[in-house]
Amino acid sequence: MIFSSRFSTKTLVMLCQSFRVGLSAGLSLVDVFRQQARKGPFESRPVIDRIAVRLKAGDSLEDALKDERRYFPPLFLGIASVGEQTGNLAEIFRELEEYYREMLTLRRQFMTDIFWPVFQFCMAIGVIALLIFILGFLPNAGTKDEWDPLGFGTGAMGSLRFLASVTIFIGGIWTLYILATRGLGQKAAVHRFLLSVPAVGPCWQALCLSRLCMGMHLTLDTSLPAPRALRLSLAATGNGAYEACSDKIAAAVKRGDDVSEAFGECRVFPEEFVNFVATGEESGSLPEAMGHQAKLYQEEASMKMKILTRVASFTVYGFIILLFIVAIGRMACAIGGVYSQAFKDAGV
Repeated sequence: MIFSSRFSTKTLVMLCQSFRVGLSAGLSLVDVFRQQARKGPFESRPVIDRIAVRLKAGDSLEDALKDERRYFPPLFLGIASVGEQTGNLAEIFRELEEYYREMLTLRRQFMTDIFWPVFQFCMAIGVIALLIFILGFLPNAGTKDEWDPLGFGTGAMGSLRFLASVTIFIGGIWTLYILATRGLGQKAAVHRFLLSVPAVGPCWQALCLSRLCMGMHLTLDTSLPAPRALRLSLAATGNGAYEACSDKIAAAVKRGDDVSEAFGECRVFPEEFVNFVATGEESGSLPEAMGHQAKLYQEEASMKMKILTRVASFTVYGFIILLFIVAIGRMACAIGGVYSQAFKDAGV
């Protein structure tokens, strides 16, 4: 996560795997953490070492993790604490390992799918910048701006102006997003809007629901109170629109409402998801149903990623075509101006 101190998903996978293997082999919790402080992922070693020192001093894993909570996602903290209380840490770390491994797989697939559209976009920007640069060396036919197809000038300065404009535009969008979600506290509103954007929204929704279902699968089958379990699951989605429902859903479940009714009251979750939750409750196996549904949403997210990739490719093509239309139009106007001036000079 950009500008975040949390460990990467890859690091969490490696830690959970090492913890699981060590505990299953009969090592003590202190020895497992000491081992990872020496041989674990480099970015995690100082943190794991501090936790190992706390564990050796007699502190609980829950307390040690709480002081290092900025490095771990909420779901990891909550589930690890449950594993310590139930004496089933090895199994808990196995579940967390599988969860983060699936999240890592989806992320890698997304990066692979989106690589080609991003590459096309960068190439298009590079080709246009090169065209502007080359136009600066062409002979002037008598007017000042006739070979300035996009209005940025020509030659090296024109190319730099074009590249700077593109960079400022993209950076401006990212800055507005950060300002709105973090500076102005409008994360829920922004994410609710993004969920409604064609192609982007359905793909992101499937990813978030996959995380939510997997979180419910992990937490609802433990000793955690249902409101706390649902809060952790919603936090695991990374979606501000879903996280904003935490208080309302937790309060509804606490007063005795069904989980499906609590989700339905928020109006932000798709009806099919609410129906899946209701079916799981009626069958008395909600955690298992959510585990199965998580895999279905992962498959759905995979398919929608491919759709998003196609849409992104067409968007890049459209952007390129628009730039060339503008360029051809401006060049045509410039050439028309040259001929018009020539006719005037000839007295025609």
